[in-house]
Amino acid sequence: MERSILGAIIGSLLSISTLGGLALVGFSGSPAPPAPGPEGSWRLLDPIVYENISIFPVVSSYAPDTSEFLTLDEGLATGEVLVAERGTEGLVRNRDGSAVMIPDYRRASGATVNQLVLVNRSKRPLILLAGELVSGGKQDRIIGKDRIVPVGAPPLPLDVFCVEHGRWSNGSQFVAAKTMVHPSVREKAAVDQKQTEVWSAVRGGTTYEYNGANGAPKPESRISSADLSAAMSGPAPTQSYQKIYEGSRVGQSVDSFVRELQARFAHATSGLKHEQVVGVVVAYGGEVAWSDIFASGHLFSHYWDKLLRSYAVEAMARPTFREVASRDSAGDFLRRLNGREVQESEPGVYRWREITDGRFAQIELDAIEPKPMTLHRLFLHRT
Repeated sequence: MERSILGAIIGSLLSISTLGGLALVGFSGSPAPPAPGPEGSWRLLDPIVYENISIFPVVSSYAPDTSEFLTLDEGLATGEVLVAERGTEGLVRNRDGSAVMIPDYRRASGATVNQLVLVNRSKRPLILLAGELVSGGKQDRIIGKDRIVPVGAPPLPLDVFCVEHGRWSNGSQFVAAKTMVHPSVREKAAVDQKQTEVWSAVRGGTTYEYNGANGAPKPESRISSADLSAAMSGPAPTQSYQKIYEGSRVGQSVDSFVRELQARFAHATSGLKHEQVVGVVVAYGGEVAWSDIFASGHLFSHYWDKLLRSYAVEAMARPTFREVASRDSAGDFLRRLNGREVQESEPGVYRWREITDGRFAQIELDAIEPKPMTLHRLFLHRT
């Protein structure tokens, strides 16, 4: 009886579409976010510059309590979050001992590349960010869209993208990869939402297109497409994203690049008083390309290591222009876009919205409970 009821619930979830029952709110003119964000309290510091990357720390004296929220890496590491292939059937226990059945989705539509099943067994709402990698199963996957999974939610059909293009075989359970894919790949997942473009960005390293002035040759990148191709294709016939960080031809150079950036960033932000780092604006050469800003320094610190590694991979795959972006250009990435707006929401849990204006896109994830706040804000210049 319990299994049939749960199966009916999950079946209805799947029939509502890949939005998982979320409400589409619409375009410009839709309801305002639940509370004004802390944009007015943001302050941009001087850039940390190394090779062809400039990182502008964003600091704020506004410090809401975000300790109530659980990150994906924390949840997978402690077992409070379970991720399984769609098509896995079994009984799992919540932390309080209560049972949760994961139905066998294969009865309806079979195992699929672009959907997994997630169970939040913790006593905290779970934050998921587009581009976070989970490793294992039949193929490594990345989260397709920012969202919050509330406490006590039923098993969630989770939209994902594959970052392998060969392996489709039984593997171990999914574990925390502590990795965020680099911006070119993350853009294709978060904004374009197309699997073929995600694969293409993984293979190519960057989707940045060089338009040389007066026929000037394109400067070499520190990671060539040949290096990436060699790392991704061997030794097994697969394209595992982790090989970018671990392969002998690529991984070692990424590590040294990251260590230098970490040291410079820590030195530049060590003397703050009554403020905390809540995010960064990132430029490659003279072009400001990306920003990640969080509700609090506490939340930013949870994501910083893997975000920095992702920015480093992007920098090393791009041409080695040594220009430094202007502070004014970086400051533009703290503004709010006015353009086409789409919102999705789960009542009482969260609101997701995307605003696009030409080649710029802004994505925000708002928590509604226990206190309205913007947990994460992504602003990017599309390649």
